Amino acid sequence: MRARRTVALALSGLLAAATLAACSSGDGNTTNTGSGSAATVLNVGMPNGPQTENHNPFLGSSSGAALGYRWMIFEPLVMINPIKPTEAGKPWLATEWKWADNFTKLSLTVRDGVKWSDGKPMTPEDVAYSFQLRKANEGLNPEAIPYGAITVAGNKVDLTFPRSQFVNQNKVLTTFVVPKHQWSTLKDPTQDTLKSPVGTGPYTVKSFTPQTTTLTVRDSYWQDLPKVKELRYTSYNDNNAQTTALANGSSEWSFVFVPNVKAVYQDKDPEHHKLWFPANLGIHGLWINTTRKPFDNPALRRAMDKVINRDDIFMQGEAGYFYPKVESVTGIPTPAGESFIAPEFKGVNHKVDVEAAKKELADAGFKLEGDVLKDPTGKPVTITLTDPAGWSDYITDLEIIKDNLSTIGIKATVDKANQDAWFKAFDEGNFDAGMHWTNGGATPYDIYQNIMDGKILKPVGKGGISGNYGRFNSPEATKALDQYANATDDATRTAALNTLQKIMVEQMPVVPTSASNVGGLYSTKNWEGWPDEQNQYAPAQPTQQNALQIVLNLKPAGAQ
Repeated sequence: MRARRTVALALSGLLAAATLAACSSGDGNTTNTGSGSAATVLNVGMPNGPQTENHNPFLGSSSGAALGYRWMIFEPLVMINPIKPTEAGKPWLATEWKWADNFTKLSLTVRDGVKWSDGKPMTPEDVAYSFQLRKANEGLNPEAIPYGAITVAGNKVDLTFPRSQFVNQNKVLTTFVVPKHQWSTLKDPTQDTLKSPVGTGPYTVKSFTPQTTTLTVRDSYWQDLPKVKELRYTSYNDNNAQTTALANGSSEWSFVFVPNVKAVYQDKDPEHHKLWFPANLGIHGLWINTTRKPFDNPALRRAMDKVINRDDIFMQGEAGYFYPKVESVTGIPTPAGESFIAPEFKGVNHKVDVEAAKKELADAGFKLEGDVLKDPTGKPVTITLTDPAGWSDYITDLEIIKDNLSTIGIKATVDKANQDAWFKAFDEGNFDAGMHWTNGGATPYDIYQNIMDGKILKPVGKGGISGNYGRFNSPEATKALDQYANATDDATRTAALNTLQKIMVEQMPVVPTSASNVGGLYSTKNWEGWPDEQNQYAPAQPTQQNALQIVLNLKPAGAQ
């Protein structure tokens, strides 16, 4: 499963019905059904297989991250809604924050009266220490944020940075806080498993098994205590088992890919079984290795974009709900990114146009002889589309793309790869093309930086990269990315982003197909107050930081 999909689909790919009886504890919620009493337990599920106990919130591979419960224990300074990235954040452990000097200085006012779950007060020193940990340990700072001085004065924590953090401002503000008195005793915070986590959140760990982690509500908390008294996080073996648990009600909340979601899930209880999968500012698409001929020719990549059917990918590959279709030719998801789209591309949406693709190719010296496209040297154009065998939605996407490319004479084959081999091939640039995701953030910068940044460009065969898997080499794009990140005014940023959009449309290093989502499937039978299209206060994904907001907002169904 995929890195960012590891926590959820892979969000799409795991489980065995045989595990259900062992790890669901009956209906898992005896206080919620049949007794007439109000609900007290919420059952959360993920299709990530047996877990090893590890409550370290920094580690994406930990059980706390894989199942999402780390956010019930550790809280951020500011709560940001990723589906409304331009909105101001909600004060959390910080009550105020002020950026200065073009986002090179940040002053945080730390909330008073917050206590750790062991009863000790949270202090500004804890906040400063949480940043210092990231500064001192590269493994705890995956965004490579360049922290400078970190100082404390009264209830203020001040940070400096050597360059503008405009593009990272939300990443800094959503930093979660850990207690200095616990973490300073750890031998290696980048690796230690942290068996007894101490946090400011409303829950503590009650018990752990490889199948189920149970959290219980604290006696006191700086906000009103949640109505959910116990959270049970069950890790199912794969998607099928997770889907079965959702359908029969033993799991009430999950993020999982369900191919036939209406029949398999929604129709089992139309009144209560809900799903909401809003887009955020990240995308999925066909990454093309731009070092391989003839795919180093942007005309060929533009022609490919013109025939790839995003509607079919959404309706068939993504089951009509999982990854929303990207409409804009710029690759920017809407409505989340509508305000960022350049004037020349406003309202310019992608459409399939085979004839326009053929003209594009002919003008660039390609020849369509019968049903075979030949490049300017006379060689037939062939391509291998590859993704791991278990990623069912991506594999379906590739089959659709294979058929689409045949309309312009490109012979494509689909390679259902071994997952580890695929990761290595993508990392080292040894592939023709494949579906992959981008980073996401508060602006489209993160999308384009992940696709085009020359600073992370490495030669084919050299791995250890964090983007630009297609080895796209555009000094113009790299310059525009730098201008956007370091601009001192909005006009300069806008101009740089408009340049990046133009490069994307004209060069097409990645063919955008779908938006990333931050969604979830949930049941309203026992709990009400979930986010949805009418109440978009948080994304619906249980592994997101905002899951804490959701739990705090839930009330037993029918409660006054």
